[in-house]
Amino acid sequence: MNSITEQWIAQCVREGTYYFTSHADEERMNDALTILEVEQAIENARIIEYYEDSGRGESCLVVGFTAKGLPVHAVCGSRQNVLVLVTIYVPGPPKFVTPFQRGEK
Repeated sequence: MNSITEQWIAQCVREGTYYFTSHADEERMNDALTILEVEQAIENARIIEYYEDSGRGESCLVVGFTAKGLPVHAVCGSRQNVLVLVTIYVPGPPKFVTPFQRGEK
């Protein structure tokens, strides 16, 4: 069973027990996303892909939407029961056809 759940992610956001990696914060700024927008999207996010432990621990890709309806993807991991936002971006072509569906590889 996967230890990272949508409920746990939402709880971490509500409680403020999360942090951005420097890469995630850089990507967030590149897409002009505020921290509030990221929190809005991640708090109600849906897990769309799980990634097995590849040496850095289990992680997953989530999609959520800001209050204005902008889709946001985040790769979420866990360190000592704290949510780690590994990367954050606004999905779009060619990598994603929709916020939920990958494009051709």
